[in-house]
Amino acid sequence: MTVLVTGGTGYIGSHTCVELLNANHEVVILDNYYNSSPKVLDRIKEITGKDLIMYEGDIRDKAILKKIFTENKIDTVIHFAGLKAVGESCAKPLMYFDNNVSGTVTLCEMMAEYGVKKMVFSSSATVYGLNDPPYKEDMKTGEVNNPYGRTKYMIEEILKDLCASDDEFKVILLRYFNPIGAHESGLIGEDPSGIPNNLMPYISRVAINKLPELTIFGGDYDTADGTCVRDYIHVVDLAQGHLKALEKLSDIDSIEAYNLGTGTGYSVLELVHAFEKASGQKVKYRIGDRRPGDLPTVYANPDKAKNELHWTAKLGVDKMCEDTWRWQKNNPNGFRD
Repeated sequence: MTVLVTGGTGYIGSHTCVELLNANHEVVILDNYYNSSPKVLDRIKEITGKDLIMYEGDIRDKAILKKIFTENKIDTVIHFAGLKAVGESCAKPLMYFDNNVSGTVTLCEMMAEYGVKKMVFSSSATVYGLNDPPYKEDMKTGEVNNPYGRTKYMIEEILKDLCASDDEFKVILLRYFNPIGAHESGLIGEDPSGIPNNLMPYISRVAINKLPELTIFGGDYDTADGTCVRDYIHVVDLAQGHLKALEKLSDIDSIEAYNLGTGTGYSVLELVHAFEKASGQKVKYRIGDRRPGDLPTVYANPDKAKNELHWTAKLGVDKMCEDTWRWQKNNPNGFRD
């Protein structure tokens, strides 16, 4: 199978490309390197020993999409490309709607034009909004409190309408919880530009003395230790979930959503202590004020993915921390080394 992976040099995209190549799929990447590096391509090839095809460009650019669909016989699209920082989305909402929503519409238009009508979409648990955990796929979605999450919800609704209008389209929505970890080779991992927005890369940069301390947003939540609880999933487990979704696409009638999570929540302090144990490093932190919009507890009910995709997360939080530390230690400046 030949798979077009938009955003394929990003954190989750690169790990998914490794799993695709190891499963003997042909991989074509489209990425503009907004939050990634061309060096990722060499690392993917080093891990897998296999080549892939790379196009540098933007999903909003019809010309590059036409070139890709003309020059390659694409069977399926895995769509990662998009901006993903919640804080930035609040400051620059129009940029997020333009890139994430308009970009997806353009991609779908070109897929329809060239008869490529299968997609796995990188969605998010943020679409569940203010529901009480554990989150299940049949819950009402859309009560989202930030522009990033709204783009994911809007794209899900657009894809539902597309599938309703054209019964040849088949789409799987994968709702991620909190991906962390890295490939066990230490060659690829999460490498955000500037100050990290996500917890794990912030922890690892404090551990390696790239940042002075971690601020934990709130220590008075109704949780065991007062800090927020999240469902952390190893990025390799997440990547393997995309392969299971590819296998399932031919069997679905139209569009289906699946949670990719472990079903177990860990608090911020539990993750900090697990990382200290894995790395042997002390992580300096302080408890700060609550951050607007943060929910106390978020975790998945992963039963649907287990029963229908035959997928379950296998790697625990200790492995997530060990692999993150190996990546950070081997690449203290990320792909800028």
